[in-house]
Parts: sequence; structure tokens; C-alpha cells
Amino acid sequence: MFSRDKSSDQEIQGVVIPRAEHGISRDDISDNALKVLYRLNKAGFQAYLVGGCVRDLMLGLHPKDFDVVTDATPEQIKGLFRNCRLIGRRFRLAHIVFGREIIEVATFRGHHADGGNEDPDGNDKKALGKQDEHGQLLRDNVFGSIEEDAERRDFTFNAMYYSVADFAVTDFANGIDAIQKREVRLIGDPETRYREDPVRMLRAVRFAVKLNMTISKPTATPIKSLAHLLGNIPAARLFEETLKLFLSGQGEATFLMLREYGLLTPLFPQLESLIRDENSREMQFIRAVLRNTDDRINNDQRVTPAFLYAALLWYPLEEQSQKLQAESGLNAHDALNIAMGEVISRQTKHIMIPKRFSTVMRDIWILQQRLPKRFGRRAFQLLTHPKFRAGYDFLAVRGQIEGGEVLELADWWTQFQQADNGKQKQMLKTLRQREGGDKPKPRRRRRKSPNKQADHD
Repeated sequence: MFSRDKSSDQEIQGVVIPRAEHGISRDDISDNALKVLYRLNKAGFQAYLVGGCVRDLMLGLHPKDFDVVTDATPEQIKGLFRNCRLIGRRFRLAHIVFGREIIEVATFRGHHADGGNEDPDGNDKKALGKQDEHGQLLRDNVFGSIEEDAERRDFTFNAMYYSVADFAVTDFANGIDAIQKREVRLIGDPETRYREDPVRMLRAVRFAVKLNMTISKPTATPIKSLAHLLGNIPAARLFEETLKLFLSGQGEATFLMLREYGLLTPLFPQLESLIRDENSREMQFIRAVLRNTDDRINNDQRVTPAFLYAALLWYPLEEQSQKLQAESGLNAHDALNIAMGEVISRQTKHIMIPKRFSTVMRDIWILQQRLPKRFGRRAFQLLTHPKFRAGYDFLAVRGQIEGGEVLELADWWTQFQQADNGKQKQMLKTLRQREGGDKPKPRRRRRKSPNKQADHD
């Protein structure tokens, strides 16, 4: 079971940084987080802000979330807050709800088997903590001291604790040095920590990009050889992690670093052969979509994971659809429908895609097949499609990368949307003349049979 790597030259020691030396002000802290801290302190418990919020405050950034850690158990926390709900099995946590803001409160974590089989409250550590054969933590509700909790943190800059009792920051893993040198460093033995929770490899990349840091050599070295362990992570959890990776406003840079460390293959195995070449159309298309997504997020515009996943899986879909047409003689429409189900099914074995997003992905893909068909009333009907805009935006990015007929088609739709009704009709007439008609055939009038005519008479 987990214990600190005794051979590590990194000792966990708390260094107190007084208020005058760290620059964190209560004005920058959520009022609700302060309420939680003060109430826990008043009830006789230790309570600290911890992790990313302290790190970001030290960097002069504005945290999105404020997490609290305490020596109170989840049940004791619930007893103090009527607006509290307990969640989680792997990690038992308290969520204290203030309208739209949730303050997450965790109890100090301890080591599973160091110094006996019981935690300070007399609970059986073996019952509270569990690992699988790879060393991955499946259950982790062993409680301990603040020193043990700091040791259990993942990265050094996340083991800093801010107290409202004296307004000091206690730095247990020299996180200040990591911040000053702009390095992402794991606490303890990197291989052991990655085996405990392989998602830490994704977090290392995300923090490096988000904070404009580098991953220290000891922290980076095991990643490629252990990347396959992401296959042990539940697909639902990886969906949430990929949202953090790609919808943070730095998705393109994150994608490139994931590729550098071999972390894309366990997440998107269907992309492996398509993105080996930096200059391939597949790579350029994904980068263009991520770049556009980053721009939208950084300009406070809405984005949907469906568009991103549709882009990531577009060329695997196109390849599978063409394969089905060649091998089974299916028409393009049927081949696309079958390929969509197969591609999404393969992907959801690794990353779950909720139906509300996979349905939109299918709409975007189907529109790529429908948008070239513009004659008659079709063009006007397509403009009213609920997902027309997403399908058009998707086509526009394809046009930027693929050029040729795809770019010409995207430009046509750009003009068609902006034109008035008279101009739209003229565009359709010109298109029909240029492409040879495709006029609808006149309906054949059915001849009445003689018998029916006689009966009528």
C-alpha cells in the first residue's frame, strides 16, 4: 500500500511563510470559502485553503475554485453545515453549497499502512484504502495529519496551505521554489505516484501549459512508459479530464504537449496513425479547430465539446466510411451512418461521450454530406436545420485545411447566408446552370384504368 518513498531525497517539511511575505489577501478569496474556514476554526478544527487556489493566488492569478482541507471528518463537516452534501466513494468529500458556488472540503489524507492498521480514529486502514495490481488507488479514505496530507498531494506547488487563523502559508514541499523556477514537480517517486493515479500524467501536462511552466526531468521521464495506464481509468472520468485539457483556452498547446509525451494514443487510439506527421491534413485540421476553440473561450464565447469531438474523430470517420463503401458496396449515406456508430463506439471504450454530445456530433457529420446538396428547396431547408451553424463552421475549417471543392463549398454557404432572398435565388439559379441542372423531374400523372373510368361513369 501507499507510503512515502523512503529513498526519496525530497523530505516533506512545513515552512511557514508569514502574511508579510506571501502577498495573499482575503479580498482575493471567496467570501463563502472564508465562511467555511472560520466556522471550522470556531468549532475547534484546523482548516486551510489548499492546492490550486493557493498556488494561483501566489502567482497573482484569480482562482476559479477554492478548496478547503481540515482535520474534521466528513460526518463532522456535515454536522456543521446544513447546506452540505457528502459525495464520492474513492475520495469521500464534503460539498458545501452556496447557490452556484460549491466549496469542496476534504479531510486530511493519511498513509494506508504506515505504522499500523488503524487510523487516528480507530478505523481499519485496509477497509478504508484499496489499490489494484498496478498500484492504482481504488479507494482512499484513510485520514491522517496535515503533514501526511501534504505528502499525499500530487505536485509540490499544490502542497501549500493558507490559514485564516494567522494568515500564514505553510509550504510543505518547497512549492515556492517550483513556482519561482516555473517547474511542475511531483512529490515523491514519480513512477509510484503515476501508478497510484495515472491521471496525474494528464494533470502534469495541463499545469505546464496553463502556468507556462516546464515539467521537471524526474517528473517527465516515466510518462511515456506509463501512458498505457490511462487505459485503467474509467471512461467517464477521462471525459471530465479531457474537458479540462481542451476547453481551458489553451487546447492547442495542450494537444501538442500530450502528443509529445505519448498521452494521446491511450485517449484517442483512432488518431494514432493520422497525427504522426506534423504537416498532415489531419494534424492541421485538429490544430485549427483547437485554435478556433481557444479563441472563442478567451473571448467569452460559447463552445461545445460535441464540436471538438466531431473534429477529433472526423478523419477516422471518413476513413471508415470509405472503407465500408469499398468493401461492402454501400452507398455513401448508409456507409456514413454505419461508420458513425462504429467510430463513436470505439472511442467510448476509452472516453465516455454523453449522448447529448454524441447526438450533436452525428448532426455535424451528417451535415457535411448534406451541405453539398443545394438545389431546389434544399438550401433553404438546410438553413433552418437546428445544427446548421455548427455544421457550417465545421465545413469552414475543413475548407481552410483541405482547399479545393470543400473551400469553394464553404465560401458559397458563407455568401448564401448573408444574401437577401432575391440574391439567394439567383445564386441557386447560377449554380444549377453551372452544374448542369439537377432539376427535379416532373411528376408522372397516373393514367386511370378503363375499369375505374367505367365505374365512375
